[in-house]
Amino acid sequence: MTVLDDRALNRATLARQLLLERADLPAPDAIAHLCGLQAQEPQEPFTGLWTRLRAFDPADLSTALTARAAVRMHLMRRTVHLVTAADALAWRARHHAMLRQRVLGVYRRELADTDLDDLAAAGRAVLADGRARTTTELVQALDRPVPFRRAIGEMLVAALVPVVQAPPRGLWRTKAGVRNVSVASWLGRDIDPLPTDPADPVGQALVRRYLAAFGPASTSDLRAWSGLAGLPAAVKAVRGELVAFRDGRGRELLDLPDAPRPDPDTPAPVRFLPAFDNAILGYHDRGRIIDDAHRGISVAGERAVLVDGRVAATWALDGDTVTVTPLRRLPAPDRTAVLEEGEHLASFLTDGDSQRARLAD
Repeated sequence: MTVLDDRALNRATLARQLLLERADLPAPDAIAHLCGLQAQEPQEPFTGLWTRLRAFDPADLSTALTARAAVRMHLMRRTVHLVTAADALAWRARHHAMLRQRVLGVYRRELADTDLDDLAAAGRAVLADGRARTTTELVQALDRPVPFRRAIGEMLVAALVPVVQAPPRGLWRTKAGVRNVSVASWLGRDIDPLPTDPADPVGQALVRRYLAAFGPASTSDLRAWSGLAGLPAAVKAVRGELVAFRDGRGRELLDLPDAPRPDPDTPAPVRFLPAFDNAILGYHDRGRIIDDAHRGISVAGERAVLVDGRVAATWALDGDTVTVTPLRRLPAPDRTAVLEEGEHLASFLTDGDSQRARLAD
């Protein structure tokens, strides 16, 4: 079985994640290809698409949200993701049990005496009028005593009732709190019911889509990305369609046969990633893109800079200046390339008012 080292896996990841070469895609098509973008920080997906798409216009993403072609909702790993409306409808039911269990993992004691089915019915009834409500407003509208308001609210909007976060939250340069509206009201139809087929057809689609955006990858990588329990029936059902490799640690990696796996020596341009980017978080073993010594930055909300395809620095916008903090010594050509790309990013983030970038001491 062919062994793929970290550099080969890195170039495959960059190609799938549209980080090896910027793509000519509309924002909704890019969101679909990437299986969504992690979006608990509302402005971060704009940088995530800018770094991946040619001539990206932030208005395109804002329009996708207001036109209801894309939505923000709790999905993979119980994290807020920006996904297409079609994927929200198709995937939400498959994630329901996981979402419920993850909220219970945090609030099991507070919810011990709560009838969750009854709570879900009450929440749907309140949201049936199509109004967007804050979580507090939703909980207050329930016709019952609520001893644990935070736990009840989290269970309702993150697990029990399929909801999306209504604009203006998530629009370009807009600060707005979370207001929840039911998927059925916002998209004009309810989520797709989960098929009873034991071969898990929805899971099969997830496996194929994940590999298209992240492969080659292991089943543990798939589990880390989705938050689902490995999708064993789905993986078994599609295994005959796939090709298999090994990584340098001996793990089996699965992939679509015709998916891009570039030469490991393919040059990789500098790329600035937003906070919580799935190019890093979409794997259990992140060694293909980030050193173990720096793994913590990927979950701490720090924004990463890729140099030769790997995380080599963090960045922040300080006023009108993109400040880059190297994690290792950067040779002069890399420093120049980082500053040039940082200037382009500064221009994007300031609507052309600034092209300032600097390396921190």
